[in-house]
Amino acid sequence: MTKVPNLILASASPRRLALLQQIGIDPDHLMPADVDETPQKFETPRALALRLAKAKAQTVGDIVSATEDLSGSLVLAADTVVAVGRRILPKAEMTDQALACLSLLSGRGHRVFTGVAVIAADGRMRSKVVETRVRFKRLTRQDIDDYIASGEWRGKAGGYAIQGLAGSFVVKLVGSYPNVVGLPLSETSGLLSAAGYPVHGSWANSGD
Repeated sequence: MTKVPNLILASASPRRLALLQQIGIDPDHLMPADVDETPQKFETPRALALRLAKAKAQTVGDIVSATEDLSGSLVLAADTVVAVGRRILPKAEMTDQALACLSLLSGRGHRVFTGVAVIAADGRMRSKVVETRVRFKRLTRQDIDDYIASGEWRGKAGGYAIQGLAGSFVVKLVGSYPNVVGLPLSETSGLLSAAGYPVHGSWANSGD
C-alpha cells in the first residue's frame, strides 16, 4: 500500500482550511509563510497572486527540505488578490481602508484572482491562477457603515468576505465561488493530484 504523503498548508487562513476539509482533505500541518505582499511596480493583479503563492510555497518548502521529520511532505500555498481594473485592493486592516474598498466596489464589477502553488515530494512546483468576476449592488452609506461595524472585513482582500455578511452585496458572480473565499477547489485538487496526493482518499464511506 502506497504511503500517503504529509500535506502542509502554508496558510493560517481558517477559510482555506475549511474549504480543504469540505472536500475531505485535512492537512497534516499548518505552517503560515511570512512573505512581503507588497505589489511590485507595474505588477498586474494576476501576476501578484501567482508570485505570492509561489513565494509562500517556496518559503515553507525550504523549511520542509531542511527538516528531516517533514521530508517527503507536499506543500500547498495560495494567495488571493482583489482588483478593480489593474488597481489592486489591499487586505483591509484599518477602517478607512475598508471604507475605501467598499466605496470603490459599490455598484461595479471587480475580479478576484487566487494563485495556488503546490510543491511535490520531489521538489517540483506546480501552480495556477484562477479568476472570478464579481459584481456588487450599489451600496448605501448605511450598508457600508453596518458592514464596517461588523468587523468581518478585517484582514480580507478587498475589505470583504463573500462567505459572510457581504454575500448579500453580490448580484453577479462568474467563475469559481470558492476561489473568492480563498481557494479554488477544482484547480487545487488537480494540482494536488498531479503532485501525487490522493485527493479522494477519504471519500469512501464518507456519507455514512
